Parts: sequence; structure tokens; C-alpha cells
Amino acid sequence: MKRYGFIIVIIALSFYAVAGNKEEPSIERAVKDYIESQHKVLPEMMARGIDESLAKRTYWRSSEGNEFIMESSYDDMVNLAGFYNKDGNKFPAAPKIEIEIYDIDKRVASVKLTADDWIDYMHLYKNEQGQWKVLNVLWQFNDISTHTSKQPGST
Repeated sequence: MKRYGFIIVIIALSFYAVAGNKEEPSIERAVKDYIESQHKVLPEMMARGIDESLAKRTYWRSSEGNEFIMESSYDDMVNLAGFYNKDGNKFPAAPKIEIEIYDIDKRVASVKLTADDWIDYMHLYKNEQGQWKVLNVLWQFNDISTHTSKQPGST
């Protein structure tokens, strides 16, 4: 009897793994739209990968020394994708893109994106049209001392 219970558990876990794997390419595509749009200066690609209700946040220190939560919206990110790497000097020739999908549960997923200079913890959801979209991002530079606005008079 224990043997049958063990077999049922293995089969159930196999179905869970297959269901998760079926969604992974679409989730990865949304994350890649987010990061590759910045590499390639393609705002329309950014718009495809993120939701219009996007909230991207990090902690930041003002030039006066006060810490606050800095937030970027959908419009901010689509705009950023249109100019951030326009001169081609913001990323190396072969940019780092590591995507770790932590969890997928029906229409929501939790992901970590590691890029060259920062990490993004992301929440995605699958909308009514069946498209995965980035909804929330909490990010941090690898060098946390760069989480600050330049001091007046600094270069």
C-alpha cells in the first residue's frame, strides 16, 4: 500500500513539473522583453513585456542624504527603453541575462533576473489574453553604494 502511495506522489509531482515547464518559455520571454529592450533600444519590446500597472521600486539616497523609495512606472520604463542604451555603452557586447523562475502558480510567477550591474526580483501574471506580463519589480545594484543621487558639485 505504501508503494502505491509513493507512486501516486511521484506521478502528481511529474504533472506539476510539466505544467510549470509549459509556462516557463512565456515567462522568460516577458522577462527578456524587459531587459533586452534596454539593450536594443526597443521601447515597443518593453511595452510588450510589462503591464501598464507596473510598479518598479528600489531604495535610493537623495543628494541631501535622505533615503526614499524610488519608483518607476510603465511609461517611465517604456521611455527608458527608448534612450537608455542609445549610445551602446550601457551594457557589455554580450550582456548577462540570468533568469531564475522561483515559482509558478496558475497565473502568477516569481522570478529573479540577474543582469550585469543589478538584480531584479519580479512578479509576473498571466493576463486574460494569455500573455505573461511583469507587474512588480524590486531591484538593486550589485554595488549598493551606487543607490544615490550625485552630491552637488560631484562629477
